[in-house]
Amino acid sequence: MRHSVSWWCFAKQLSSGELIAAAADIGYAVFDLVPDEHWSAIHDAGLEIAAVGGHRSLQDGLNKRSNHDRIEGEILENLKRAEDHGIHALICFSGDRHDGNDDEAGIEATAAGLRRVAGAAEQAGVDLVLELLNSKVDHVDYQCDSTLWGVEVIKRVASPRVKLLYDIYHMQIMEGDLIRTIRQHHEHFAHYHTAGNPGRHELDENQEIYYPAVMRVIEETGFDGFVGHEFVPQGDPVASLRQAFEVCGI
Repeated sequence: MRHSVSWWCFAKQLSSGELIAAAADIGYAVFDLVPDEHWSAIHDAGLEIAAVGGHRSLQDGLNKRSNHDRIEGEILENLKRAEDHGIHALICFSGDRHDGNDDEAGIEATAAGLRRVAGAAEQAGVDLVLELLNSKVDHVDYQCDSTLWGVEVIKRVASPRVKLLYDIYHMQIMEGDLIRTIRQHHEHFAHYHTAGNPGRHELDENQEIYYPAVMRVIEETGFDGFVGHEFVPQGDPVASLRQAFEVCGI
């Protein structure tokens, strides 16, 4: 398993050059969620890109069948770009419930949309990862807000290249029981994100998740993918990145 830096969280305080240099100095070799204008600089530094967005938009996503033509086109285009640039995964979103879209209808629509592009993802060798987000604090009304909802989508798509992005911070808010969930459902997880809860800040003693134990369990499952640190630093961003690397380094 390798640890990555989620670009948007740290680019507000550091220039692109400072962020790339700091990450490399700490020992990170990978970035998440990088705007395409920075891809070349990351590659020039000898680093990789783990995951970027697969389509628009988080709120208006795959659970709405009228979006499927648009999303299919966007994902197919981004699969080609990911393949060309060595990007490992594209992040996908269920979208919001839209005035009461029930769970079964949302699951089937999301799975149907992902089935349309699963074969292309398999051919490209790029994962499509449906992100689990909380609908309590950060993304009110988002539908893929529970592990079981997401797992059911992945089972219905039945592709080795379509899995979940298990965001530890978001699922702590919605469900807790992180370690048991990871042990039970890890086969459906292709990517992880971290942040401290509450607040989405550093992975320190001021928040409630004990990350060393969570990381050990992820390692025990045999996971060999990426863990992206997606927290907003309250203090010095370089020190926060270093602390996360050390806390989660097993």
